Amino acid sequence: MKKNNFTKLASTYLFAILVAASMTTATRVYAQSNGLVTVQSKMSFDQTVGGLKKGIAKNGMMVMSEINQGKMLAMTGIKLKAVSLFVGNPTVGNKLFSADRAVGFVVPIRVNVYDDANGNTYISYVKPSAQLSTLGNKKVDMIAQMLDQKLQMLTGMFAK
Repeated sequence: MKKNNFTKLASTYLFAILVAASMTTATRVYAQSNGLVTVQSKMSFDQTVGGLKKGIAKNGMMVMSEINQGKMLAMTGIKLKAVSLFVGNPTVGNKLFSADRAVGFVVPIRVNVYDDANGNTYISYVKPSAQLSTLGNKKVDMIAQMLDQKLQMLTGMFAK
């Protein structure tokens, strides 16, 4: 009986290690299967945030809001760099909201930039198509696919 419990515990521990290892070495592949995309940036945190803002503007979008999560979390003693950018385009928003007013749970799109304990910078977002597909609206789905492509192109410029 004790051997069986030890085997189960060892198996669980091994599984947890494998999951953690796969997430650190193949985050992008893992992430895309559930709609979350994570890209490791080849630039510093500040360069990534600045470059993203410029890229967003050059691609006909705008940063509609920004939350400095790192600054807020510093009040709790956590030291990290983390910013969420809420990205959108009023013309595209008009099309989406005209097709289905429930799109507001996704639009504007949230793009998160953060660093890890080793100083690596990452960009994460959930594909608009993964979130908006829950509405079952073909017009919204078509626009969401276009947004996926824009975000992939934009974040791909920073990919390591």
